[in-house]
Amino acid sequence: MSQTTDAAASPVGRPEPTGRPEPTGRSKPTRPRRRARVHRAWWVAAVTFVTIIGAAAFRSLPGILIDPLHQEFGWSRGTIGAAVSVNLALYGLTAPFAAALMDRFGIRRVVAVALMVIALGSGATVWMDSAWQLILCWGLLVGLGSGSMALAFAATVTNRWFTERRGLVTGVLTAASASGQLIFLPLLSWIVETYDWRPAAVTVALAALAVVPFVWLLLHDHPADVGQKPYGAEEFVPKPAPVPGAARRALTVLFSAVRTGPFWLLAGSFAICGASTNGLIQTHFVPAAHDHGMPLTAAASLLAVIGVFDVAGTIASGWFTDRFEPRRLLAVYYALRGVSLLFLPMLLAPSVHPPMIFFIVFYGLDWVATVPPTLALCREHYGEDSAIVFGWVLASHQVGAALVAFLGGLARDRFGSYDVVWIASGALCAAAALMALVIRRRPTPVAGVA
Repeated sequence: MSQTTDAAASPVGRPEPTGRPEPTGRSKPTRPRRRARVHRAWWVAAVTFVTIIGAAAFRSLPGILIDPLHQEFGWSRGTIGAAVSVNLALYGLTAPFAAALMDRFGIRRVVAVALMVIALGSGATVWMDSAWQLILCWGLLVGLGSGSMALAFAATVTNRWFTERRGLVTGVLTAASASGQLIFLPLLSWIVETYDWRPAAVTVALAALAVVPFVWLLLHDHPADVGQKPYGAEEFVPKPAPVPGAARRALTVLFSAVRTGPFWLLAGSFAICGASTNGLIQTHFVPAAHDHGMPLTAAASLLAVIGVFDVAGTIASGWFTDRFEPRRLLAVYYALRGVSLLFLPMLLAPSVHPPMIFFIVFYGLDWVATVPPTLALCREHYGEDSAIVFGWVLASHQVGAALVAFLGGLARDRFGSYDVVWIASGALCAAAALMALVIRRRPTPVAGVA
């Protein structure tokens, strides 16, 4: 009893007796407790990365299936592009509501259900024989499921689990979609050429289902669930109570944000980002290259290489965003992207040559490098509602992608080539660079945001 009292009262504590176990009553251990080498937040980020890769599998398929569906069913490229546009639009429009649903029901439940919806939609396409079924399965179901795991999902995880390294983590999670493209594009194009498009759709469904157990077992909703602080936080952060009325909250945040200038500039520039990436290159690059005599597998492999360099470019962009002015970064990214698109019509050929490889590397580095600085600006201006605001900004990204996916198909049917689409997209990127530069530096207060 006296030993315990003395040890507790001593400011330093007595050295541990040699050869004897430490007294069990001592209130403070003399040896420091071993610290965990890896914070739990990094494991959550890893599971999120794998989850987005699984969701990205179906995102790799549209550009590969345009020609096979056109040949088998006789559907025009404009009709197929309409289904792609529905998918892209819902991918964006679902994101802000999904972010609010995660606040209400938790990340794990929302993401697990979304993966199963993706599997259902992609698997059901094997039985379709009408264009409306393509729009239903490929457009509606997969659009809703993938939208629930869009970049708003990554923003939610980053905001909850990290107070430091947010730009870097955002870049890594954004790169996950490109990693999925890297993994699945060569495989899916080989399956389509060797067998048929239906086994490729089944492969996508199985990939989405395979991620569900990891999400359910390993993806924790909040650091407080495991008794930890967010990475880099000085104090423990209690888990907030579930927020009811997900749809109402998403709309309330939107109505507050649209009263501010930065929202329109961010949404407009990000719409052009989507138009020049998902809507243009991801949807139409493979058929455009095929028009010039390039084999389908070679064109798909080039698109996959874009994914390789997108990983490096997006992670680097996250690192830059932690250190440099995000507005200037956005302006540089959009300007360089626009210049590269103006040269693309001169680079398409039956075979792969060094200038085309340079374009692929350059474009890959810039593909979604815009995401970390855009998300950083959303945090700067909209605080705790930034994930939902970014969801709406992402919606504009996908609306822009949807428009170009549809209009690009129409342009190909009308003019016999994609040249006018490349040039118009390059001009739009120049406009996006100017929009980024005029975003105000001073944070704009929004009702309900501290």
